[in-house]
Amino acid sequence: MRILLARDSASVRPAPFPAVRLALALGMLLAFHPAQAQDLRTTLPLGEAIPQQVPPVAPTDPFKSFPSVSTPQKMPKLNSFSTMNPERPAAPVSKDVKLRALLKQKGDPVEQGLVWRVFSPVPGSDGKLPLLATSQGGSADFQLIPGEYFVNVAFGRAGATRKIRVPENGEAESQTLVLDAGGVMLNAVSGPDTKIPRTELSFSIFSSEVKDDGERPLVVADVKPETVVRLPSGTYHVVSNYGSVNAVIRADIQIEAGKLTEATIQHKAAKLTLKLVAEPGGEAIADTAWSILTGSGDVVSESVGAFPTLVLAEGTYTAVARNKDKIYQRDFTVTAGLNSDVEVYLDEKENAEASAKAARAED
Repeated sequence: MRILLARDSASVRPAPFPAVRLALALGMLLAFHPAQAQDLRTTLPLGEAIPQQVPPVAPTDPFKSFPSVSTPQKMPKLNSFSTMNPERPAAPVSKDVKLRALLKQKGDPVEQGLVWRVFSPVPGSDGKLPLLATSQGGSADFQLIPGEYFVNVAFGRAGATRKIRVPENGEAESQTLVLDAGGVMLNAVSGPDTKIPRTELSFSIFSSEVKDDGERPLVVADVKPETVVRLPSGTYHVVSNYGSVNAVIRADIQIEAGKLTEATIQHKAAKLTLKLVAEPGGEAIADTAWSILTGSGDVVSESVGAFPTLVLAEGTYTAVARNKDKIYQRDFTVTAGLNSDVEVYLDEKENAEASAKAARAED
């Protein structure tokens, strides 16, 4: 079924969607113009075109009689976001905290060699106090927010710790820590005034206190000559080693706060060179094994070579040389500060004479 509606006198076009358009047109006419709809039913057969003499029906707006849906009231524009608590506290202001350290009461501030550390007083998950800031050199300035802190200053093996508080109001107080520390510089000679090479000399510093097992706690090990060691004031036990055999000297030293103590230790020892020769002043024989025995027969050194060098404390010793399954030996005496060669001869008679000479020197 197709209904043709006239739009003007010039042309007649088929209406799109015929069934829908027909139903809509009839519904409108029945609702608003029942008389015209009745006439249309009686005079307009379905499927016929509208005569051109019939005037077109004026279009009506079916939505005019419908109740309109009112437009919602517009909301004000969002200018800014406001939190539930607009009054947030201001960030804390850091305060300048000045730190200085003295070696002793009424002393001058230390200007170098200091290490400053600032810790939080609240332990971390590992049980240790978290390190917040460090500084090296002399006096230090830290920017710290109000609160409590632990401040530590180290001067070598000496140190001091203090708990400080940075106030919320007003300036932070300057902090002065007293280290009660001094320094020591060690050196040594052999005999009256024979200088010992740095490579052959070393020191160890121990506490003056003796533990239950008879040992002293080690403070600093392997200190080289003419090296300044910073320590708390007090008495210390120093062990000096010349060479690696038995030239060892022990001494107690006193360190005073604010002072550098210079200590020179006198070794009673000498450096010796061993040689196995066919005659006095002869060339050293290679592939020789050496043993050095004390007067009581204890072995203090063993080596292999044509002319090994060693340092021995003063006293009488026996040099034993082994070469090609033969053994040669002689006695010799070490005089403090007198470095020398010790010759062992292939001739047993000469060794006997040399040993007798050493015995007379010992007497």
